[in-house]
Amino acid sequence: MICVGIDAGSRAIKIIFMDADSRTVTAKGVMDQGVEQNRLATELFERLLKDSDTDREDISRIVATGYGRNIVSIADTTVTEITCHAVGVRHHMPEVMTVIDIGGQDSKIIRLDRNGKIRDFAMNDRCAAGTGRFLEVVAERLNVEFESLGELAAKSRNPAAISSMCVVFADTEIIGLLAGGKAGEDIIAGVQAAIAARIVAMAGRNVDLPVVFTGGVAMVPGMDAALQSAIGQQVTISADPQMTGAMGAAILASKQLNESMLSKQA
Repeated sequence: MICVGIDAGSRAIKIIFMDADSRTVTAKGVMDQGVEQNRLATELFERLLKDSDTDREDISRIVATGYGRNIVSIADTTVTEITCHAVGVRHHMPEVMTVIDIGGQDSKIIRLDRNGKIRDFAMNDRCAAGTGRFLEVVAERLNVEFESLGELAAKSRNPAAISSMCVVFADTEIIGLLAGGKAGEDIIAGVQAAIAARIVAMAGRNVDLPVVFTGGVAMVPGMDAALQSAIGQQVTISADPQMTGAMGAAILASKQLNESMLSKQA
């Protein structure tokens, strides 16, 4: 029996196929998000079925999460991304106490108790500062590939001070820095530090260790170091961070399936 987790994020759709008994991943894939989210999610799902030589009849449960979870028609049910990221991170690191998730259009800090239950969380989904969109803006302004931002930031020797906490005003500030001769790598490093500072401000107090960093922005080299510097604590990047939400959704699909089977046996 195969369970499926679908994370319909703001920038990408991620899907994981998981063996319900062993909880091993049998297939996974990522596709850029678009306007027709349901169609794209279905296309990726069908592609994974074909590539993994899996019959549709072998799929026992599908859970969707993320920004577009409510329009994924092939899902049996939906679960919030807060819960799915917590479950996905704990699958790889059971001792985690704080999860920092930075995606394309929102960011979250999730605090867990010793049993992995969510104690509380803070979420930024109203402003692009503190999200991957901020990095996209600087990449567009500097005319560089998004994938190269980490490599360029690593060359910085004097990171720029980005004072604006709004991306619209920060864009104007970046233009001024460029006009003043500030190097692109220093601006990128400054934006990374600004995002990290926004995350720390959102936390509101000291974070409990261990801290795990997940989401698509976790794949940008240097962002973990920027967070560590801002928090003053070690930050560990989650295993396959872009797939964390889908992993959590697949695990929850497996749990729901097992509970349903036990209920029928009772």
